[in-house]
Amino acid sequence: MRTALAFLLLASPAAAWEFSASPICTLTDTQAAGEITVTYDPAITEYAVTVTLPQGRWAGDPVFGMAFANDRPISIQTDRHSVSPDGRSITVKDRGFGNVLDGLEFNARAYAILGDTTVGFDLDGIGPAMTAFRNCPAANLA
Repeated sequence: MRTALAFLLLASPAAAWEFSASPICTLTDTQAAGEITVTYDPAITEYAVTVTLPQGRWAGDPVFGMAFANDRPISIQTDRHSVSPDGRSITVKDRGFGNVLDGLEFNARAYAILGDTTVGFDLDGIGPAMTAFRNCPAANLA
C-alpha cells in the first residue's frame, strides 16, 4: 500500500512556475487557489497579468489590487481591469509592470484582491522562471 501511495505521489506533476518564450513571453503557475499568468507581448509592448479562479466568479468591484508579502512588501491597485465573460478570470494590462515583476520575484506570497475575493499564491521557486521571463528574447522587459 505504501509503495502504491509513493508511486502516485511521485507520478503526480509538481506545481512549479513555468516560463515560455513562444508565442509571447509567458510566466505561469497553477496552484489550488487558481492560476496566475503574466505575459509580455513585444509586438504591442504590453504586459498582462491574469488570475483565474478554479471555481466561482470574481466580483464586479471597481478596484483590483495585488499585494506582495515578505522581503519587499508592496500593494498596488488599478481600476483598469477586466473580468472574463464567465467571471472566472481577471486581467490587467499595462505598458509598465516593474512593480508586479518585482513583487513576484522578491516576495514569498502574492495576493489578488477584488471586492470580497482574495486569492493567494505561493511564490516559492519562481526565481528561475522569473529570470527567464525578464531575459526573454523579446526585448525590453523591465
